[in-house]
Amino acid sequence: MPQDFLWWRDGVIYQIYPRSFADSNGDGVGDLRGIRSRLDYLRDLGVDAIWLSPIYPSPMKDFGYDVADYCSVDPVFGALADFDDLLRQAHARGIRVILDMVMNHTSDQHPWFIESRSSRDNPKRDWYIWRDPSPSRRPWNRHGGPPNNWASVFGGSAWEFDAKTGQSYLHLFVPGQPDLNWRNPEVKQALFDACRFWLDRGVDGFRLDVAHMFYKHPDLPDAPPKLGLRGFDRQHHFYYEHLPETHTLWKEFRRLLDEYSERAAVGEVAPDAAADYYGNGNDELHLAFNFSPMGLPWNPRAIQRAVVNHEARLPAGAWPCWVLSNHDVTRHISRWGSGALGDARARVAATLLLTLRGTPFTYYGEEIGMRQANIPRAEIVDPPGKRYWPFYKGRDGCRTPMHWNDGPHGGFGAGKPWLRLSRDVDRINVQRQQGEPESLLNFYRRLIALRRSNPALQRGSFRALIDRPSDVMAYLREVEGQAALICLNFASDEAKFDLRLAGGGEWRALSSSVTHSGEGMKVTGEMTLYPNEALVLGRTA
Repeated sequence: MPQDFLWWRDGVIYQIYPRSFADSNGDGVGDLRGIRSRLDYLRDLGVDAIWLSPIYPSPMKDFGYDVADYCSVDPVFGALADFDDLLRQAHARGIRVILDMVMNHTSDQHPWFIESRSSRDNPKRDWYIWRDPSPSRRPWNRHGGPPNNWASVFGGSAWEFDAKTGQSYLHLFVPGQPDLNWRNPEVKQALFDACRFWLDRGVDGFRLDVAHMFYKHPDLPDAPPKLGLRGFDRQHHFYYEHLPETHTLWKEFRRLLDEYSERAAVGEVAPDAAADYYGNGNDELHLAFNFSPMGLPWNPRAIQRAVVNHEARLPAGAWPCWVLSNHDVTRHISRWGSGALGDARARVAATLLLTLRGTPFTYYGEEIGMRQANIPRAEIVDPPGKRYWPFYKGRDGCRTPMHWNDGPHGGFGAGKPWLRLSRDVDRINVQRQQGEPESLLNFYRRLIALRRSNPALQRGSFRALIDRPSDVMAYLREVEGQAALICLNFASDEAKFDLRLAGGGEWRALSSSVTHSGEGMKVTGEMTLYPNEALVLGRTA
């Protein structure tokens, strides 16, 4: 490991959905003690940091993304002492801890909002966005209509009428998530203080929820229409996404983090604007998720185009980051294949994620090939899944409990889990794959170890070698006399690659997704890739 190793830049970050990782007390919901009990597994996997989805007190209308107290832990997950112990134990193993910070909105049960809705002249009234209803064209609607036409991400109007004060409040998500008014400086101060609370406890950084949506146009104009399937998708979001004030905010937040040693922030932003959130390269967010591969087919040309375009847009000094799955989207092994084909493509996808220039974020269960679970309608708990079924079944299928073994509840815990497990838990689980040298889990371990030991894979530049790939995506990573060549065969047939595209000469195989028996073999000239093979080669100049 280089002496100037930076965990957020050079490491591998592993997302944990706490409700679904490990249950220590048998209540069916994962918790902090459960996560602590699995830290050795994470250390052995080779990850450098864990990102925890929200653990704050919450009525769980959006499963923790509706925060009722920014400076505590929900009892379902444990207590502050449990978090402090987890942090201490993680740091002892060289694992950093990132918290999910949700600052665009709170829960409607947060004391701030309870005060805000109590009267029009309450001191915290302006902490949220309240407006008078508009005149309604419907005579039966005696309260009037919404203040404007904005739609909620989760369906319906983004406004909720409050009878007590006769005004409506803005909620771009569920009605139980009122949006904060970031134009009020007291709001910014309160949220910055909450971040300091966790930084002072030793937290290493934050994942910032909907980091591009904090500021709303002060006039709240109607959203222009566009083509789309659902209400939110049928509007342009000019008036509450990417406003200039947002970038001023993140510059200030960066200065806050810089007061502490080696702290970092990664932003959830719209994929077409991710590059804009680095500022001049190092004065806004440290990282901004690029979600573009999540919406692409299994096609090397489309994926390479997304990578090359993002690299071209990044300002000098900025460091990209990549993610293929998370708690909001269908797991990529299910998006890109099924059965044996899915297993093969999962290895190619793992190699892509862990060898691109930038910080890779993996999602729990990705390393063992967990699939998207099919949750029956009667068991759906995700708000948009309930609203839009059967056209959209929600996010429950990617949030099911981790498969630790083939025992009761997959080793997740003693009690019935809050979501049912996938049917393939007997085949896809940690215990089984640990004992199989060629398993996906052990492939991830070897690949992460290779990335850690190879300077070109950590710090190297990126250069695509085929302009319009049809089957093989190939790219070169180079730094300080070290070179790594990555060849990804997206086809289910053999494919050729000419090493002259990478400068020719002799290369040595470092990793293959098909077999590692040939690792160390020397290769020259034109080589043949197996079907669905991901091959990493190295060369020292």
